[in-house]
Amino acid sequence: MREERFTLATFNTNGIRARLHIILPWLAENNVDCLCIQETKVQDKDFPEEPFREAGFRVIYKGQKAYNGVAVVSPHEMENVQFGFDDGVDQPDDHARLIRCTIQGIGIINTYVPQGRALDHPNFQKKLDWFARLRELFEKHYKKSDRLIWCGDMNVAPEPIDVYAPEKKLNHVCFHETARKAFKECRGWGFSDCFRVLHPGEPDQYTFYDYRIPKAVERKLGWRIDHIMATRLLCKGIQDCSIDLEPRKRQKPSDHTFLMADFLI
Repeated sequence: MREERFTLATFNTNGIRARLHIILPWLAENNVDCLCIQETKVQDKDFPEEPFREAGFRVIYKGQKAYNGVAVVSPHEMENVQFGFDDGVDQPDDHARLIRCTIQGIGIINTYVPQGRALDHPNFQKKLDWFARLRELFEKHYKKSDRLIWCGDMNVAPEPIDVYAPEKKLNHVCFHETARKAFKECRGWGFSDCFRVLHPGEPDQYTFYDYRIPKAVERKLGWRIDHIMATRLLCKGIQDCSIDLEPRKRQKPSDHTFLMADFLI
């Protein structure tokens, strides 16, 4: 029997129109079945759909002017497309932060979790609530036995190993204990961290490097806040999960880079 594989990547673009010079060549060089994109920063009427179509990809998206925005790119047909939580309290930015679909029989949940701004800002409570709502979505719409991937910019470094100088980040909205607890409870529904399944305990592995820190990549001053989570059935077939640092070193890069996982299905 021929082995079938499914390869997925996630990437926060920090403005998709400004990163096409990175995204399109990367797609040409990497044979992925799905690329989940966050922070497109463009309203739907201005989304650069045509370059993806010309390159042979389908694309679905939902965005807002100047901030938020999610998209899924694939050479395959995308089914069961949904935006937001569908929980009766959705706001426009929920739709621009959460997109769901099915590709090749695999459920895909692409999220751009709120950053939180500051511990005493209303957006931090919104971040905690967002994880709770997401857990409810998993329970309502999926089963633990499903082939399901949840990925994106989660804006949480789960463990001290996932951020440089963690002792100085205890009050940061992406590392505070309450944010880490909310993330842990959310993924506790039935997801495993694909990167840590294959790279347990490996330090200095980051997906985000702040523009404001000189030579952050070279100095290994980053955060692992972009994640690919998979249910048990998919994790049993995981072959690889890796961070591609080269796009972060290019001219006019995003402050994030690509995270990719490969599964036998």
